[in-house]
Amino acid sequence: MSESAERSDAPVFPAGFVFGTATASYQIGGALSEDGRAPSIWDTFSHTPGKVRNGDTGDVACDHYRLFTLGVGAGRVRRR
Repeated sequence: MSESAERSDAPVFPAGFVFGTATASYQIGGALSEDGRAPSIWDTFSHTPGKVRNGDTGDVACDHYRLFTLGVGAGRVRRR
């Protein structure tokens, strides 16, 4: 049994509850100008001063464009 299943304060979800998730290529890809990629509307928006908190952009994002070649195992946490 997992540690969270043993905790009495762990959340309990109703039967049939389904978790969902979503993302966009802008959040994952990075590669602002790689291989002839032209700026998207989000690139333009995020580079406009004052539009995004901290001036963050998706220029690198999660950098899936470059990191996918490392494979799924590259993201694993190593436990001792």
